Amino acid sequence: MKDLKKTSVFISLILRHKPEAIGISLDEHGWASVEELINGVNRTKGYGLDMETLEEIVRTDNKQRYSFNEDKTLIRANQGHSINVDVELKEAEPPEQLFHGTGERFAAVIRREGLKPMSRLYVHLSKDKETAEKVGTRHGKPHIFFVHSGKMFRAGYKFYLSENGVWLTKSVPPEFLEER
Repeated sequence: MKDLKKTSVFISLILRHKPEAIGISLDEHGWASVEELINGVNRTKGYGLDMETLEEIVRTDNKQRYSFNEDKTLIRANQGHSINVDVELKEAEPPEQLFHGTGERFAAVIRREGLKPMSRLYVHLSKDKETAEKVGTRHGKPHIFFVHSGKMFRAGYKFYLSENGVWLTKSVPPEFLEER
């Protein structure tokens, strides 16, 4: 049985951060050739990746990280890139409040400086507290910030909603953050 999770994590690394690691490139919108991805993954890591397995990874990924184009010849990560690509995000008006989960050890810096994209292109925000807690757990003891996204939007900040329901913005200044 193939380890889909391990393969998915590797594909995420390739499509978000390091396509050159398997000798492929992404176009300006983050799309990669499915054929080149499969061949590169197999040549580099020997996962035994084929189209059927890739389709299963895309279909069953609980975070909906990936999208195919219409004829499934191209694939891309929906968000989370550290490389400069335009995944053709649509501007959207956010709900009044969004959430950001992080590790407790980062809370003091965030209180002072706000949320920054760090190595990514955007700050990732969740529509519900539970999702933010899950994200925060990946960084140790979780700490949740409430983001006054409605106020930010009315103040002129832009928000985008990714294909998989993650809210994105360039930064969140401290005055729009709250802890409860």
